[in-house]
Amino acid sequence: MLHPLSPDLAKLKDNELENKLQELSKRYFQTSNASIQHQLIMLIEGYKEELANRRAKMWQEQYQKRDTDLDSLIKVS
Repeated sequence: MLHPLSPDLAKLKDNELENKLQELSKRYFQTSNASIQHQLIMLIEGYKEELANRRAKMWQEQYQKRDTDLDSLIKVS
């Protein structure tokens, strides 16, 4: 679930996302207010989801670019 006040995460670089995620996690543990913690969790989940989507997309691109020359050399009969 994305936080309604979350910025457009697609515009941020990977290292900016990771830094913001660390900062939000730090603030989560600094407060004891349950309402604020809930808001921070929503933000943290949004940042984590964006990073996971980017990494999955990058992995998929690398997988598609892999060298398939060995596939034609291996014959199973």
